Amino acid sequence: MTAARPVPKEAVLIVNAHSRRGRALFRQAVFKLRGAGIRLIAAHAIRKPGQLIPTVKEAVRSGAPMVIVGGGDGSLSSAVDELVDRDCVFALLPLGTANSFARTLGIPLDLDGAIATIVTGKRRAVDLGVIDGDYFANSAAMGLSPLVAATVPHKLKKYLGRVGYLIWAGKCAYGFRPFHLTIEVDGERHEMDALEVRIANGGFHGGVEVVDAAEVDSGEIVVQAVTGRDKNRLAWNWIATLIRHESRKETVRDFHGRHLKIITEPRLPISIDGELVGHTPATVEVAERAIEVVVPA
Repeated sequence: MTAARPVPKEAVLIVNAHSRRGRALFRQAVFKLRGAGIRLIAAHAIRKPGQLIPTVKEAVRSGAPMVIVGGGDGSLSSAVDELVDRDCVFALLPLGTANSFARTLGIPLDLDGAIATIVTGKRRAVDLGVIDGDYFANSAAMGLSPLVAATVPHKLKKYLGRVGYLIWAGKCAYGFRPFHLTIEVDGERHEMDALEVRIANGGFHGGVEVVDAAEVDSGEIVVQAVTGRDKNRLAWNWIATLIRHESRKETVRDFHGRHLKIITEPRLPISIDGELVGHTPATVEVAERAIEVVVPA
């Protein structure tokens, strides 16, 4: 049996420093990573979101053995495209509000714990989801969630975190309408009325464990639909999910597969880890064992 390769001790650090908190944590991360024995080939504090992907791409192209990305789920998910099928390990510092991908991988959410994982952890090959050629790390959604993600005020998200999301979701729900959903998987066509769709590579969505059956190395994607037309049903699904009540399973249908097609009427926007990236109809696939990430040993 071949021994697992160790986590590299050299890396490029790239942190989304758009916020004041991000800038402060960037300085701490540089100091603490170096103090823990990680040699930083380069360290970048990204203040313009559009520079994140080119910076990750250049780090991978230059031959860095590991890229450490600090930010929220949107930043992490946008970075993974550049590491697919490359001999470069991906490590993360969860600096966002929900930190769903870190939760899925069992990575501590505090800076010290995340850095300790990078220093003492192990490599793990994980799947990525793919929507119309766009890779994502953790989850995508359509329905009310993209509407909330696109319009939530920054201060509400910053100061109240997940509670702020829930407050804004209640406001957005007033004008939201159910939609007709068609899912094609393994040659079968399933039609239903729906209130929300979650496309899950991992179990967490918005910082909450939502799709119990989704695993990051299962070789399949789970599409979960909150069914029906009564918006109270969606509200109860959220509440039951938060409190882990068994009735949450009665409001959803799960579809598993390596290749699925999703069609909605009307056409709906799709958010990937909180970032709007496309619209239905969409083809959803799994990229099996596409990248290596650092996880707790």
